Amino acid sequence: MEVMKNVFKNNVRQYGMILALILITVLFQVLSDGILLKPLNVTNIIQQYSFILVLAIGMVLVIITGHIDLSVGSVAAFVGAVSAIMMVDYDMPYWAAIILSLLIGALVGAWQGFWVAYMRIPSFIVTLAGMLLFRGLTMIVLDGQSIAPFPKAFQKMSTGFLPDVDGSSSIHMLTIIVGVFLSLVTVLQEFRDRRAQRKYDFEVLPYPWFIAKLVGIVAVINVFTYVLAQYRGIPYILIILFLLVIVYTFVMKKTVMGRHTYALGGNEKAAKLSGVKTKRVTFWVFVNMGALAALSGLIYAARLNAATPKAGVNFELDAIAACFIGGASASGGIGTVMGAIIGGLVMGVMNNGMSLIGLGIDWQQGIKGLVLLFAVGFDIYNKNKTAS
Repeated sequence: MEVMKNVFKNNVRQYGMILALILITVLFQVLSDGILLKPLNVTNIIQQYSFILVLAIGMVLVIITGHIDLSVGSVAAFVGAVSAIMMVDYDMPYWAAIILSLLIGALVGAWQGFWVAYMRIPSFIVTLAGMLLFRGLTMIVLDGQSIAPFPKAFQKMSTGFLPDVDGSSSIHMLTIIVGVFLSLVTVLQEFRDRRAQRKYDFEVLPYPWFIAKLVGIVAVINVFTYVLAQYRGIPYILIILFLLVIVYTFVMKKTVMGRHTYALGGNEKAAKLSGVKTKRVTFWVFVNMGALAALSGLIYAARLNAATPKAGVNFELDAIAACFIGGASASGGIGTVMGAIIGGLVMGVMNNGMSLIGLGIDWQQGIKGLVLLFAVGFDIYNKNKTAS
């Protein structure tokens, strides 16, 4: 039992947010008379909030370094507008427009990263200026009007689905196969991690609890894929998100860049004395944020099938809220990619659930504000408790 207490204590942020997501899901499933978890609505949640989850992945890296980026919504809108001009007005192939758009986003991130990292201007000021600058450029580029429609192939990035191996079945069989495959990979990886932890004498869950955890994870994976299989299967955007989570989790946990990012956020002076090139790390974190903001703008434009001057409004607030709800620390040095995804899902399920039960936008904004406040308060309470 002592081991269980220690494991939970060391992962209180992660487990707390997972529990919160489960409770919120159950609550709105009951209040919406079962509509929340219907296959069509689950797919809608994934597609509607995918661009926020992409932003949250980049934003959590920025927050870990102790900075903030207020410009991501405006950058997403600007890149969406530029991509529309390339694809609609100049008839550029969609794949070339996507590559150029991502490069533009990276250049925007480099511009802002330069001022933050090398000129030492606070990120709040730099990105606030960027929010105003790129919002203005979006209106100039679009001349106050929307541009549409995008090519069908481009729209599939946000609204398309993985084709089935057998179109005659009412259940998307490829999605079921993917669920089984992911279950096997997860089980093997969990056993491998447990073996590595025991090798270095780390605390591990008692075997019965470990098996119970595996059963729970496998059940969630297969129930989720079964729900998707009842509609049209796996959306392409879910594959993009999955790949981003895998890549960025690996980078933050297994690479030098990831360790340097955490070190920078934990204590910049100590990191610098330890040989971490703090300016370079900060610069590349903002370059990465710019590229992901561009990807988010492309996803949003593809879903809307139009580039509009009002795109991206409040995206940065939702992304920042997702990171803090997911356990990132406002003082830097703490946070995970998976935590940001869970925080984004909490926001997405709440938004969708409140809409389903008929709550107005005024109530929705107020409730989201309270959830964010309590999440950060919970984080500070645990930090103070641990320190004492």
